[in-house]
Amino acid sequence: MPSKKELQALLKEKYDINLNVSQALSAEECELLLTSLQGQPHMRKLVESFAEKNTDLGRRNRHFGSLRSRAEKRLEKLQTDYQQLEDQIAQMEQAKVGLVNRKQVITAETQALEADIQRLNAEKQYLDKQVKVLSSQNSELTDANQQLKKDNKDLKNVVDQIRLRLAKDTKELLRYEDSEIRKALIRLFRWTLG
Repeated sequence: MPSKKELQALLKEKYDINLNVSQALSAEECELLLTSLQGQPHMRKLVESFAEKNTDLGRRNRHFGSLRSRAEKRLEKLQTDYQQLEDQIAQMEQAKVGLVNRKQVITAETQALEADIQRLNAEKQYLDKQVKVLSSQNSELTDANQQLKKDNKDLKNVVDQIRLRLAKDTKELLRYEDSEIRKALIRLFRWTLG
């Protein structure tokens, strides 16, 4: 019997089932899952869909996390620049009292700094909007991840029900004679087909 790691590697290789997902399964459960996926194309398609969606969500989450991190760093730099500009304005206003003869020069510099402040405020508002958008998208990804976890749990329950039913029917078949076995097999196949 293959080891759990080997079974997990097969699940990853053939069906793109993340090792973190299959870690919660025992070696027997991994083997049963492999058997189920090989024999039931609709389950394989569902698992592939989940794996693809999980990969896509992970990629998006990393992308949006990176964007958010960059936006936060940019916002922090802009806030530092903004504070430096505020400090410069305060110093210039103090110097204005003692330097009446340079009033026109200081007034021009103040106007330039105010324009910078407006520009920085506009950039800050834009970055605030970006942070909100990223937070919203992160929340959506979190919700989608929770739904995937629920769907995975539901899928496990369905697989468990199928295994239980198959075990019961197999046990029942062993008690029948040949012609009865054929009838029971037909009934079993009809049940497994839907």
